[in-house]
Amino acid sequence: MSNPILKSLLKEYEKKRLEKQLELENKLNKFYLQNPSVSEINDKINQASIELSKTILLNKNSDKINTLNDLLDKLRSEKKELLNKLGITEDFFIPDYSCKLCNDTGYLINDNNIMCTCLKQKLLDIQYNKSNISGLESNNFDFFNLNLFSDEIDEKKYNSNISPRKNMEKIKEIALHFIDCFDNPSEKNLLFSGNTGLGKTFLTNCIANEVLKKGKTVLYQTAPVMLDSVIDYKFGKNPDFNYNDLLDVDLLIIDDLGTENINNVKLSELFNIINTRLLNQNHHITKTIISTNLSLNNLFKNYDERIFSRLVGYYNICRFFGEDLRYSK
Repeated sequence: MSNPILKSLLKEYEKKRLEKQLELENKLNKFYLQNPSVSEINDKINQASIELSKTILLNKNSDKINTLNDLLDKLRSEKKELLNKLGITEDFFIPDYSCKLCNDTGYLINDNNIMCTCLKQKLLDIQYNKSNISGLESNNFDFFNLNLFSDEIDEKKYNSNISPRKNMEKIKEIALHFIDCFDNPSEKNLLFSGNTGLGKTFLTNCIANEVLKKGKTVLYQTAPVMLDSVIDYKFGKNPDFNYNDLLDVDLLIIDDLGTENINNVKLSELFNIINTRLLNQNHHITKTIISTNLSLNNLFKNYDERIFSRLVGYYNICRFFGEDLRYSK
């Protein structure tokens, strides 16, 4: 990511932070006008604190220092009691920053060298601009409707002894467990397999929505675009591409696996991405969701044993089946 983009984002952060501080200042001014008794106690606390600082700097007698400390304790206690009666908590006096981890600075509060996940996510969205994780208002579990799926069992048609609705109910449970156990290194990744129009993308977005709420970073890429970008980067054609983003992002979503033009170089790179993300769990938990229209048999035919063994061994495989939802709405 180029420095100009980062600098531009940090300016946005600074502006947003100042706006929140000004918003707090206006709120407090209004509050103190409506509650002059709190303002009076604040003034007394400030005066006593200044007097205490002067006394300590001038090395005056300890009796006065003790007296001032006792006075401050009393005033603070009175203020706390008054605020409790008014139903005011400590949060009332803190700016309502959008991100509580970094207070809208872009970097963690206790370590300015560590970039906050909120800033990382903005950089990822700008860098790739192909993210499918924006506009998630309607792509969440509140809008997940199991009634859209048929409750009829057709073993011959679907090659299953349960209905599409029951199957989707089980897949939803797997997805929710994946979210709840995201930070568990032993929790498997997800492989969604099935034809177009069966809800794979919607469910993936639901998961991305919840993972973002947990303060994780999410990167969406289609397999063709991802692998072409990696190849271009390796051959020096795309120097701005950050290969480490694919390896280090908390949740990588690889969509449309099987639609890329397969060759040995791409197979090697795909294996490296999948395998490295699995190894990352030793020091940084990373999870992957892969979505494909291919069946397991076709995945086995199209990809070498190394890739297939990773998918079978380290992924919960969810097979979607039923009628195309796009024509049932």
